[in-house]
Amino acid sequence: MIVYLNGRFTPIEEAKISVLDRGFVYGDGVYELIPVYGREPFRMAQHLTRLQHSLDGIRLANPHTDAEWQSIVRTLIAKQPFDDQGVYFQVTRGVAKRDHTFPQGVTPTVFMMSNPLATPSAEQFANGVAVVTAEDNRWRRCDLKTISLVGNVLMRQLAADAGAIETVMFRDGYLTEASASNVMTVIGGRIVAPPKDNLILPGITYGAAEEFARAAGLPFEIRPITRAEAFAADEWWLSSSTKEVLAITIVDGRPFGGAAPGPMFGKMHTLFQQHKQKPAH
Repeated sequence: MIVYLNGRFTPIEEAKISVLDRGFVYGDGVYELIPVYGREPFRMAQHLTRLQHSLDGIRLANPHTDAEWQSIVRTLIAKQPFDDQGVYFQVTRGVAKRDHTFPQGVTPTVFMMSNPLATPSAEQFANGVAVVTAEDNRWRRCDLKTISLVGNVLMRQLAADAGAIETVMFRDGYLTEASASNVMTVIGGRIVAPPKDNLILPGITYGAAEEFARAAGLPFEIRPITRAEAFAADEWWLSSSTKEVLAITIVDGRPFGGAAPGPMFGKMHTLFQQHKQKPAH
């Protein structure tokens, strides 16, 4: 595998960073993952906008312009032997003596790799997936896509321990998101999703689903969702760069929403498959 590290494309076996890199020592950095369909990045501009938001949130200067990022991403894509890819990249504050304070005059570390894009199986799309629920006890800046992910890791492991695919979280009685996905509901024939505030990651797939739904005339509402409303909903969905939009049919070990993907999900799945290889507006 060819990866990118600090200005060079190199075999992954030769890519090395210092043990004093602040990404390793503190988790002091941010990341993105761009899905690629047929060697075409999906909504790269939106991913780079979110990258900038995350960098601003941790007070780290962006080491590249958008044009430079796009060039690096496309070059890395071209160096891979597969067409559908997941381009992962992260930026850390760089290598410095261990001290909590931001170091001065340090060059950020930029790492990028691309793997085959692992999307849900036909069976998962057709039958839906299982999730568990938990109280959201992570920090309150979930809108920043940082590499400090131990809270999300622990939540995802709760799902794995139960044989489920995700953990759907509630904070103070309101739906937030899942450990590595956004969550949407269908209530009274309307798609209802939590606000894009500091308590959830503003998913690029969330945004795409909203755009596709509105363009198709499907009602889409963004507002707080109580736990009671969520459990009384007709449908739950997961959305992410690797899951696309995926129906939830088992919650905490019990069938949910008729134990089958609902009619609104069917419409959204069709819309997403139709639009995912088209350039964003």
